[in-house]
Amino acid sequence: MQTSTTLLPFHIAFPVHDIAVARQFYGELLGCTEGRSTAEWVDFDFYGHQVVAHLAPEETGVSPTNKVDGHGVPVRHFGALLHLDQWQALAARLKAVGTEFIIEPYIRFKGEPGEQATMFFLDPSGNALEFKAFADLSMLFAK
Repeated sequence: MQTSTTLLPFHIAFPVHDIAVARQFYGELLGCTEGRSTAEWVDFDFYGHQVVAHLAPEETGVSPTNKVDGHGVPVRHFGALLHLDQWQALAARLKAVGTEFIIEPYIRFKGEPGEQATMFFLDPSGNALEFKAFADLSMLFAK
């Protein structure tokens, strides 16, 4: 697949059990600006990308996991790549409010190609989120 040198924002929609709770989590805790919304969905600016929380309580829940670097990584997840200082600040903020992590913030693949800071946690509807950072972004697709 050929990639462009100018990346456009991605779009993803996901189920939530409660729109007000999603607003608190994505808007207040993660600091995502709210865009358009109705009683059944809300857009968020998720680090420059458009994510949409749709009210669908019957679709929420935790997904199975696969082993990556010795950890059970949720198969179904989304997140963002951050600058390392942003990642560290987010990890500190999440720890300060008592976030229960699926995978605590740590450095994955340490000393190998693709070394990255990563952390996983759930939103209130059970959607898994991963935030990661690379000291060297050129390692993003390193083998």
